Amino acid sequence: MKRVTAFALSTATALCLTAGLATPADATPPNIPSASTAASELAALTVAAESHESTYDRDLFPHWVTISGSCNTRETVLKRDGVNVVVNSSCAATSGRWTSPYDGATWSAASDVDIDHMVALAEAWRSGAWAWTTSKRQSFANDLTNAQLWAVTDNVNQAKGDKDPAEWKPPLTSFHCTYARAFIDVKYEWGLSVDSAEKSALSSMLGRC
Repeated sequence: MKRVTAFALSTATALCLTAGLATPADATPPNIPSASTAASELAALTVAAESHESTYDRDLFPHWVTISGSCNTRETVLKRDGVNVVVNSSCAATSGRWTSPYDGATWSAASDVDIDHMVALAEAWRSGAWAWTTSKRQSFANDLTNAQLWAVTDNVNQAKGDKDPAEWKPPLTSFHCTYARAFIDVKYEWGLSVDSAEKSALSSMLGRC
């Protein structure tokens, strides 16, 4: 686990805010809905208690599949979300710059960046994906069509784990609106449920929009 100094964090946050990198308009993943659309989608989601937690296995969600040529899903997102990204013949990023929308920190090494599933795989499992086919779970784990995959600071992603918005929110509060809109839309597009605490948290986060 790396240690990031307060100065580095404050500088990165200042740069992020100055450049507008954490604003909804600049969010890189596709198809993030407006706040009003997200509110409608949230109202349409089934509210249900989570279930099947004990039977979750990450291997049930085949992830980082080949997308194009030698590039897998992780490498595709790194190229999509980074600036001046250079890759080698295996499609591994050898240089570039990535700004994590969750905390505003900027990194120049791909090893410092995780690709986060907006709706964590375990959270999806507990919210209905336990009933899906493996093929559908693979599509979910590698979803480049919706705002499901984000390049973020690795430590922040590890802190999030498989928590939903009632249990964890991005450190950068100015990103909460976008986070809620993306999270809601992924659950909506994939027909996943929310529990009552999660729905309340998402509604509060939409209030920042």
